[in-house]
Amino acid sequence: MATIEEVRDAIRLKNEAEAAKAQAEATKAQAEARKFAAEAGKEEIAYAAALRAERDELATNKHNLVYTFAGDVSNSSVTACIDQLTIWSRTRPKEDITIIFFSPGGGVFSGMALFDFLQELKDKGHKITTVAHGMAASMAGILMQAGDWRICGKEAYILIHEISSGTWGKASELEDELKFTKRIQERVLNIFADRSGGKVSKSFIRRNWARKDWWLSSDSCLKYGIVDEVR
Repeated sequence: MATIEEVRDAIRLKNEAEAAKAQAEATKAQAEARKFAAEAGKEEIAYAAALRAERDELATNKHNLVYTFAGDVSNSSVTACIDQLTIWSRTRPKEDITIIFFSPGGGVFSGMALFDFLQELKDKGHKITTVAHGMAASMAGILMQAGDWRICGKEAYILIHEISSGTWGKASELEDELKFTKRIQERVLNIFADRSGGKVSKSFIRRNWARKDWWLSSDSCLKYGIVDEVR
């Protein structure tokens, strides 16, 4: 039969074991709580990062259907522009599209391909806004006229000049090329005169661009109906 001291020692050992067990469980619970807090913190950080990424995406020109046409008007630049606008037209039909031009101009045929494409988008219900930043020269100035609403930056310039040709060859070949160039030039004159709303005539444009580059400030563009707004 156990003595009173032995019973007391057994009770003490049992209490110590239970206390140690309780301490271990508390330590485990604290560790799990810290782990949960750390995971929650990571999730919160990831969520905040996702929100920032979404906010940044929503603020991009691409998300807001704004295309910046910077550089020469060429087959490659026009193709890139048409490809992007096609995606927007198919995924977001009839929404407004803005094209910002900062361009020295370029090829007439490449440019006219984009000009006609913009007319197709307008026929599909898109409102096209064209904007000149810095300069919209030569073919870029013509493309500006494709917009339903045309905006010129206050410090921007638009260049209008006669259609140029780089043909070499026999006199008869040069004559044929000149006739064709004049046909194209007549189309360009019609575009500017029609979009001016009667503010300028084809003869007025001819006088101003004859044998020289005709640079128009934003105020002049507004005066002659080359743009609808200056800002």
